[in-house]
This record gives sequence, C-alpha cells and structure tokens, in this order.
Amino acid sequence: MKIVEQIKLPIVNEMELFEKKFSDSMSSKVALLNRITHYIVNRKGKQMRPMFVFLVAKMVSGGEVNERTYRGASVIELIHTATLVHDDVVDDSNRRRGFFSINALWKNKIAVLVGDYLLSKGLLLSIDNEDFDLLKIISVAVREMSEGELLQIEKARNLDITEDVYYEIIRQKTATLIAACCSLGACSVDPDSDNVEKMRKFGELIGMAFQIKDDLFDYGDEAIGKPTGIDIKEQKMTLPLIYTLNNCTKEEKKWLINSVKNHNKNKKRVKEVIDFVKSKGGLEYAIEIMHKFQSEALSILNSYPESQYRSSLQLMVNYVIDRKK
Repeated sequence: MKIVEQIKLPIVNEMELFEKKFSDSMSSKVALLNRITHYIVNRKGKQMRPMFVFLVAKMVSGGEVNERTYRGASVIELIHTATLVHDDVVDDSNRRRGFFSINALWKNKIAVLVGDYLLSKGLLLSIDNEDFDLLKIISVAVREMSEGELLQIEKARNLDITEDVYYEIIRQKTATLIAACCSLGACSVDPDSDNVEKMRKFGELIGMAFQIKDDLFDYGDEAIGKPTGIDIKEQKMTLPLIYTLNNCTKEEKKWLINSVKNHNKNKKRVKEVIDFVKSKGGLEYAIEIMHKFQSEALSILNSYPESQYRSSLQLMVNYVIDRKK
C-alpha cells in the first residue's frame, strides 16, 4: 500500500465526503466558471492539506469531526487553489502537476478572475456560517504567504540572505499554510484551547522541514540520480547555498555569488556550484536542520495519547522527509 493511502486510512470516509462538499463549494451560475472549476477538481494532487485538517481534528477530539471541520478543509483548499492559480500567472507557468495550468488553457485574464472567485468563495463559506475564528487563521496564512514571496524577491536581488531571513521566508511562504491546516483542524473541534496553538506550531515545524527537503532536491537525489540546479538557475537562495556562502573564503564567496548571479544558465558552472556546495558540507548541514524540525514536530505529537490519527500524523511527518519528489 502506498504511504499516502496508509496515512489516509483513518479518514477515508471523511475525505470522500469532503471531496463532494469541496466540489459543491465551487459551484457558480456561470457555465465557463463551472467548466474551469470542474477541471481543477479533477486534477487534484495528494490533498495533504485537508488530510492534515481531518487527522488533527480527530486526534485532538478523540475521533470526532463536525461540519466546521469540513468547512475549514474546504476553505483552506479553496484559498490555496486560488493562490496556485495566481502563482501560475505570476510565474508564467504552463503546467501544474503534469497538466496544463488554467492560464495556459484560458489565458491570464480568466485565470486571475478565477483565482479571485475562489478566494471570495472561501471567504463567504466562512462568513455565511460565522466561522470567524477559522477565517482569521486562514487570512493570516494568506497574508504571510504573500509577504514571504515578496521578501524572497526582495532579498534574491542581493543574494545576501542570512540564515535567519531564510527561515523567515520559508516560514511565511511554505510553513504558514501547513500550520493553518493543523490549527484549523484543532480549532474546528476544540476552539479556544491550547491545542490550537500547539497544532499550529506542529504544522509550522513540518512546513519548515518540507521546504528544506525541497531545497535538497536541487542538489540531486537517489531517485532522480542527477542534480537539477533549477533553484540556482532561478537565483533562489536555499539553505545549502546560504550555509556555504557563510563558510567559505572571501574569494570563494565572490566566485559563488558571481556564478549564481551571472552564470546561472551555464550548465558547467551550475554543476561546479553544486559540487562546491557539496564539498563544503552544505547538504549535510541542511539535512541536520531538517531532522531537527522533524524531531521537534514528533515530540509535539508524542504529547498526545496514542491513536490511529496520531500514528497517521507521525507517518505524515516522516513522509515529508523521506519523499522522493
């Protein structure tokens, strides 16, 4: 059995019902919109975000979920989908999960409007049901994601990112959404309790580990067999590179910055950068930090009584670290 299926086992029924509710939550009187949202629903990914919502809700409540949990999962998925549709426009990307992106099929104008529509559907789903506490969690996440992206763009120009700024960027850009899913799951069944903040922290730690794992893929992986260097080509500052910049001589640093800034399209030079980062211990350092986040996340989980939901969340934490893509 695939690991994702195994993680899903305790929430199979909830996920099935969620898919129907999520699909319904997108409906519109405009035929074009329905055609596009139907396309989106049928090309979903692994659905990690709603899985976090339901697993956390059930672990915290001892196996219960309610309508608020379903709404919370739908809202987070609506708003997350909206940000992905907008991202593809911003990045001028034609593919998403191996399929054509919305902007590739229907052009940018329609893609931006569809993103706006999904965003408003998410907001209204919360407001119509007076789930203001859930809406606040999600709105904070969206604000932080935007800030994180802009902070990254601002800092990438100078390549002078410190480790602390890097953590702040990935906390906002990646970790904040997973943190929102987990705190939302807890808040849907147990509002105003310590569990909401505890689960937010848990999600944030997983998100940090997740992003560092992504950084490492750029330097090659057993599964892929060859380094991609895509982050270097895009001048993205990743943890192995930041560590190396802070732990080399002035001359090496100059060469490294020059390579990333001015020779990032040169395959030979990119490979030299990758080899240099490896030789300086950049990968080992990033792996060590990733495992630190992982063990902190697991120790939060271990403070909860044993249950199938806790076991699934433990599997999820390890899957983030062990995944091959």
